[in-house]
Amino acid sequence: MIGVDTSVVVRYLVGTPEAEARRAAKLIDGGVQLGLSLVVLVETAHVLRTQYGIERADVLETLIELLSRENVVLLGLSNADALAALVRARALPRSPIPDALIAAAARAAGAVPIYTFDEDLHRHGIPVAGFETEVESDPDRAPKLGAIRKAAGHSFPTGDIEEMLGDIERGVEGLPDS
Repeated sequence: MIGVDTSVVVRYLVGTPEAEARRAAKLIDGGVQLGLSLVVLVETAHVLRTQYGIERADVLETLIELLSRENVVLLGLSNADALAALVRARALPRSPIPDALIAAAARAAGAVPIYTFDEDLHRHGIPVAGFETEVESDPDRAPKLGAIRKAAGHSFPTGDIEEMLGDIERGVEGLPDS
């Protein structure tokens, strides 16, 4: 088995620059067993999204196809676990791809729950735990968050930032006195 860096995977997937893409294709389409780290997988997703503007759903499909190849082995996590995580991520359109792989790696290693500040990580089917902070112990937290959530419902960029800020202030000012 040989290791493969993100640059090789990206050249293979996007086909440019041509000379490098041909060499990458010869390697990846050849019969040699290839080892990809989780970092390569995550970095590939990031580069495809940010540098090439590829839609998240297409990135997921591409990564699923790549990991389904017989000659590709994910290092540190089974291909089956990674594929299950990516398939789950398809059903969670607003969830970052790396979160799916973080959850899969923790699950596979038995490192659960995952302590996180990310309130959405549980959507990947992994037990999560949070940290108690001063903000969480604030009895007025719910009304404050409600005001912020209402303000966040404005379209951005909004022409009326004052209205949005006003919603936040009214939410905070409307809190019951202690």
